[in-house]
Amino acid sequence: MARQLDEQIAGRFPVGQRLRVLDVGMGQGTQALRLARAGHKVTGIERDAAMIAAARQALAAEPEGVRERVQVVEGDGRDTGVHFLPGSFDVVLCHGVLMYVEDPDALLAGLARMLAPGGLLSLLVRNADALAMRPGLAGDWVTALGAFDSAKYHNRLGLDVRADRLSALTATLAGIGAPLHAWYGVRVFTDQAGDGARLPEREELGTLLAAEERAGRTDPYRQVAALLHLCGVRG
Repeated sequence: MARQLDEQIAGRFPVGQRLRVLDVGMGQGTQALRLARAGHKVTGIERDAAMIAAARQALAAEPEGVRERVQVVEGDGRDTGVHFLPGSFDVVLCHGVLMYVEDPDALLAGLARMLAPGGLLSLLVRNADALAMRPGLAGDWVTALGAFDSAKYHNRLGLDVRADRLSALTATLAGIGAPLHAWYGVRVFTDQAGDGARLPEREELGTLLAAEERAGRTDPYRQVAALLHLCGVRG
């Protein structure tokens, strides 16, 4: 996904431009720190205290130049209008958040308002059109059959959450003035791997990532990815 995001940034902004980035639901700060290391100014908003502590611990280990480019805000992604002025950011990330929001339309509209004209909105969501894949490949036929007719699922954290369909999000993005510009699949082949699975050796890992990246931009493979990475552009 990082490669996909970098591709979209490179295609929209001049090389070397220091971007203003908002990371909504920043978690432990993986993407925020990566973008700050690249020279961008990143504001992360997160409401989970444990995640904020982890992000700040990771940030503390970075060089001063990186630390001064990252701001951590404790808050809810649905309240961006409380913390920031409209048009304050060139890039807004919302990765792995929508599945925890029952009605995401208001959240998405608020995120679009944070974007400057021509700004990039990056979403990572669970793919509702492929919810039957994981249980089906695992031989859990009851769960697989139920997944065809529902956007709800039970995640690996033990939580009941929801997924999104590409068609619905495409319509939503058009309606909030940040129409879909590009989309990718994420975890096409590797979704069955367990959380504690051993990482392949370096050469094999490179080949695996190349296969995933190719599948993530190629039909029909990307359509059955576990996750979808959608990129909208503010008009």
